[in-house]
Amino acid sequence: AVEPIADELVAKIKERMATLKIGDGRRGCDMGPLVTEVHRDKVASYIDVATADGADVVVDGRGIEVDGEAGGFWLGPTLIDKVPTTSKVYLDEIFGPVLSVVRVHSYDDGVDLINNGAYGNGTAIFTNDGGAARRFQNEVEVGMIGINVPIPVPVAYHSFGGVKDSIFGDSKAYGLAGFRFFTQEKAITSRWLDPSHGGINLGFPQN
Repeated sequence: AVEPIADELVAKIKERMATLKIGDGRRGCDMGPLVTEVHRDKVASYIDVATADGADVVVDGRGIEVDGEAGGFWLGPTLIDKVPTTSKVYLDEIFGPVLSVVRVHSYDDGVDLINNGAYGNGTAIFTNDGGAARRFQNEVEVGMIGINVPIPVPVAYHSFGGVKDSIFGDSKAYGLAGFRFFTQEKAITSRWLDPSHGGINLGFPQN
């Protein structure tokens, strides 16, 4: 195969998706329904867009069997491979159980793909090479970066936020940064000497 890593990855994702249980959560499930019918239909519409744009729909989440009421707003995990970067499947933030795979031929192509995009919320790299990880975190223009972490959302005492069109509002309102936006801060530096020193001591180094 020309792209053995991508082929193997897509095959493994397809295999894992087949084991996921979709339901209302009362008997244990991996994923529930979408929030509204309108949103479910909008997300599902991207599957037809992908087909029209020449992508490969590997797993179609429509019409799946679910452990819940038939009228629920269901859409199962969907895997779309070989997505063109001109497709709305790539250009839009779908906000649904749709995983799009865009294939690149090199590390540089991957970084260029990330940096040339309109959004910059989260990204991740999986590697055993510390140098590659350091280079990646320095070069990508993204607010949250994972190194061998698939969803790089930090814990609450670290601030985070996207860059580019992923920014929402005036501040990265998460963790301490959210408080700082509403806070007038002061920075005070003090030096107290024993009163017995007498006179004025400006505290400058003497040698």
